[in-house]
Amino acid sequence: MKEFTHIDKKNNPCMVDISNKNETFRSAVAVSEIWLPEVVRKQFKEGDIQSKKGPVFTTAIIAGTMALKQTSSLIPFCHQLNIEGSKIEIDLKNEHAVIRCEVRTFGKTGVEMEALTGAQIAALTIYDMCKAFGHEMKIENCQLIEKLGGKSDFKN
Repeated sequence: MKEFTHIDKKNNPCMVDISNKNETFRSAVAVSEIWLPEVVRKQFKEGDIQSKKGPVFTTAIIAGTMALKQTSSLIPFCHQLNIEGSKIEIDLKNEHAVIRCEVRTFGKTGVEMEALTGAQIAALTIYDMCKAFGHEMKIENCQLIEKLGGKSDFKN
């Protein structure tokens, strides 16, 4: 029977003890999408919007990268990790901006939460920078699509 990992025997929240684990290569890929109404999509020229706040996708990539490095400060029981590599890509596909965030490290625990955080914060940054055109945008389909390393691998 599976049990929650972040609850001790007395049902108190706790950080998982990874002190006895070996360091291994870990990676994760997460994707998030933001639906953009036509009025926002019309602003894009050659892949990015040049707004008064700066280039939207470029800024979202920077924000997502900054956020993924701060995941342990945002999510109470995430371990602080030394991120050894990350890459965020944003592509306009039909009515959506699709954000793909990959994170890599060599450590005792995985980087799934970092990848998910990077993808979501990039989406939120796009929303923030485009909201002058309306609030109809929708952040959708945030999911982990791949995890390598640790006890098990995952691919969706």
